[in-house]
Amino acid sequence: MDKDNKKQKEKVPIEGMTCASCAQTIEGALNKQKGIEKANVNLMTERADVEFDPDEIDMNKIAETVEKTGYRVGNKTEKGTENRTLEITGMTCASCAENVKKALSDLKGVTDVQVNIATEKAKVSYYSNLVSISDLEKAVEKAGYGIAHEEETETKAERKLKKTKRLMTYAWIGTGLLLAYEFLLLQFYELPGQISMLISAIIATPVAILIGWPTVHSKTFSALKGGNINMETLITIGVLSAWTTGVLAFFIDIPAFFMVSAMILSFHLIGQYLEDKAKGRASQAIQKLLELEADTARVVINGKEKEIPLEEVEVGQIMVVKPGEKIPTDGVVKEGSSAVDESMATGESVPVEKEKGDEVIGSTINQDGVLKVEAKKVGKDTFLSQVVEMVEDAQTTRLPVQALADKVTSKFVPAVILISFITMVTWLLFTDQLRDVLYWAESLLPWVNPELGTVGLVLFAGIAVLVISCPCALGLATPTSVMVGTGKGAENGILFREGSALEYIQDLDIIVFDKTGTLTKGKPELTDVRTFAYPSDKELLKKAASVENASEHPIAQAVVRGAIKQDIEITTVEDFENVRGKGVKGKVNGEEVMVGTRKLIEQESSIDTIHEKASVQRRKLQDQGKTAFFVAVDGEVKGVIAVADELKDGAKKVVEQIKSFGIKTTILTGDNQRVGEAIASQVGIEEVEADVLPDRKAERIKELQKRGGRNKVAMVGDGINDAPALTQADIGFAIGTGTDIAIESGDVTLVRGELETIVQALKLSKATMKNIKQNLFWAFGYNSAAIPAAALGFLHPAIAAGAMAFSSVTVVTNALRLKKVQLSDKKTH
Repeated sequence: MDKDNKKQKEKVPIEGMTCASCAQTIEGALNKQKGIEKANVNLMTERADVEFDPDEIDMNKIAETVEKTGYRVGNKTEKGTENRTLEITGMTCASCAENVKKALSDLKGVTDVQVNIATEKAKVSYYSNLVSISDLEKAVEKAGYGIAHEEETETKAERKLKKTKRLMTYAWIGTGLLLAYEFLLLQFYELPGQISMLISAIIATPVAILIGWPTVHSKTFSALKGGNINMETLITIGVLSAWTTGVLAFFIDIPAFFMVSAMILSFHLIGQYLEDKAKGRASQAIQKLLELEADTARVVINGKEKEIPLEEVEVGQIMVVKPGEKIPTDGVVKEGSSAVDESMATGESVPVEKEKGDEVIGSTINQDGVLKVEAKKVGKDTFLSQVVEMVEDAQTTRLPVQALADKVTSKFVPAVILISFITMVTWLLFTDQLRDVLYWAESLLPWVNPELGTVGLVLFAGIAVLVISCPCALGLATPTSVMVGTGKGAENGILFREGSALEYIQDLDIIVFDKTGTLTKGKPELTDVRTFAYPSDKELLKKAASVENASEHPIAQAVVRGAIKQDIEITTVEDFENVRGKGVKGKVNGEEVMVGTRKLIEQESSIDTIHEKASVQRRKLQDQGKTAFFVAVDGEVKGVIAVADELKDGAKKVVEQIKSFGIKTTILTGDNQRVGEAIASQVGIEEVEADVLPDRKAERIKELQKRGGRNKVAMVGDGINDAPALTQADIGFAIGTGTDIAIESGDVTLVRGELETIVQALKLSKATMKNIKQNLFWAFGYNSAAIPAAALGFLHPAIAAGAMAFSSVTVVTNALRLKKVQLSDKKTH
C-alpha cells in the first residue's frame, strides 16, 4: 500500500490554551512524535489538525501527548475523538448499568464507557467517524432503556465566558476592598505596620491565590509539569513574587506588595474576559451557520406525514416543506413550486424561484409554496456541513505572513523571564543611577516612587517586565483576522478552502477566465442553421440534432433544444462517437453524420475539402461571437449550425473593476480565436487563449505563470471541467451554483456563481491583509516599547498588567472591524 494512502487526518479539540505559546508548545510536542507527519495547532479555533500514520500512532497516544504538555483534549462535534454524556432512563439496579455499558461498548468506534446508576448517566468516548450519536441512542434503546434529551441552552464558549466574568467580579471585589482600605481608611486611621500588612494579606490572598489558581496558576503548573512555559507563567511569577514580598515583609524590612499581587491578577482577568468576549464575536460566523440547521423534518412514510429528528432523515425520503419552514437537507424538488431564501448560502437576499427538478439547499427557507423534496444528501455530506468544515479548516490554516510572529512567540516567554532577571540584576548594580532617572520621571508619572528601597525598586521593575510582556498580541494578530475574514467571506458566499488564499489573492498578476459558464451563462441557444446542397435547413438540423442528442455537452443540448422548438423529430443514432474537444459523429438512418470543428472535419479522410461557402458563413457567425460548427453528411459538408451563449450580467463591469486593481485578464477557451475575441471585446479583456482543449488548460496556465519571470495566476472556472487548471493556478476560483459545486476543486469557491464575488474576494483579501499588518505592527510595537519602559521602572506592575490586557483586546477588536468591510455595491443580506 502507498504510504500516502495510509495517512489519517483528525481534528483534535484542545482545552486550556490561552496564548500563542500554548499552541506552539502543543504543536512542537505533537510534531516530535513518531508517526505524526504534520500537526498544526490554532489558538483561535482551539483545535489541532493532525496528519499521522495509524500504523505507528493512534488517537489515544496523540491525546496522551497533548495532556503531557499540560493541556486537555476536549469534546468535539466532527470527525475525531468525542466525549458524550447520555442521560439514561429506565435503569433500576447495577445490572441495568452493566447492560447499558455492554450495549454501548459493543459498538465499533466506542473506546470507553462509564455508566453511573446513581446519576443515571453514561459517559461515552468514541470516534464520530465510526459511530454516530444516533447509533449510541439506538444501542441503549435496543437494550431496553431510554434516552432523556436535554436541550443545550448554552455553548461551551458562553459557559467559559460566564465563569471568567464571575471570577473577574470576585477578584475586583477583593481588589476594590484593598484599594479602599489602603487609600481611604488608612488616611484616617493609622494602624501599626504589622496589623496593616496582616489586613492587606487577608484581603489580597483570596484574590491572588484562591481566584488565581483556577484562572492562571493551575495552567502554569500544568505546563511546568509537561516541561513547558507559557504566558500564564509570566503572570504567575509576577503575582506570586509580589505576594511573597508581602509575606517576607513580616520578617525583613522590604515593601509589602500584597495590593500589587491582587491588582495584577484582577487586570489580567479583565483582559482575559474582554479577549474571550471579542474572540467569541470573531468566531460567530461558524456558530451562525450551525444554528441555521433545521432540528426536524416532516417526511412521508407509508403515505402519511411524520415529523422526525433531522439526523434520522435518509437519502431518498420525501420531505414536505411548508411556507416559512426550513428545507431540512439538500435535495431535489419533486412536487410544487416556491421562492426560496438562499441568503444563508449565497449572501444574496433575493429569493430564488424553485420548481420540479430544481435543486434546493438544506437549511434555506421556503417562502410561499408547499414543496415536496427528495433528500439527496444527509449528515456530513450536506452543503451546509461542507461549508462549516471548509470555513473551520480555513480558519486553522497558518498564513506565510505569520511565520515571523511564530518564531518570536516560540522564544518570547523564556526571553522575557531572562530580560526580567537582567533588569533586576541591573537595578541591583546601578540603583543610584537608575533612581536619578525615576526622579526625572516622577513629575510625569505619578505612580513612580524613587523613594522605595533598593529591593523595592528591583522587584517593582522586574515584576513590571514580566506582566507587561504580551505574547498573546503577537499570537492573535494573524489567526483572529483570518477567522473574521473567512467568516465574512462565508456570509457572502465566498468559501476559502485554505486561509492562506486570503494572502495570495492580493498579489495576483493575471486572472484567467474560462469562457463557457464563467463569463457566459453556460446555457447556449441555437441561433443559426445554414445549408448548402441539402434539401432544407430543417432536414439538416434533424440530422445534426439526432447525433448531438447522444452527447451531454451544453452546446450539444442547445442544438437539441433548438430542434425540439421547431417540432423536429429526434431520431436514434448508431455508432455514436464523441471526439473530445472537436465534435461528435454517428449514423442517422444509415447516413454518416458529423458535427464539429474544422479539426474534426479535416482529420476524417473521407472529407477532402470544406465547402468554401460553408467556411465563409462560419467565419461570419464567429465574428458575431457565436460558436459555429460544420455539419457533414456521408463525407460532404452540407452546412453550418451556430449557437451563442449570453454574457453574464455585469461581466464587463467586473472585468473593469479587476483591472482597476492592476490585474491583467485573459480568456482561456476551447472555442476558436474569433469567438474568443468577440467575447473578449464585449467585456474588455485584452488577451485570448483559444482552441485550448480541456487537458491542455493546465499547461497554458503554467506558461502564463512563467511568462515575464514569475506571474501569480488565478483561474476562474466551473470547478468540474477545469479542475486540473484550477489546481495548477496559484489561486483557483471555482464558480457555480447549487449543492453540486465541486467545493474542493478550487482554493476559493464562489457559491452564488456571480462574477462580482471575484471582486468581493479581492476586496476581502486586501482588507484582511491590511488588518493583519496593523495587528502585527501594534503587537511588535507594543512589546518593543513596553518592555524597556517597564525595565526602567516607569510602569507600576498593576498598570503593566492592565496594559498587557489592553494589548490583546486591541488586536482582537481591530480584527472585528473586518466585519464592517463593504464588499458589494448592492446591499446583501
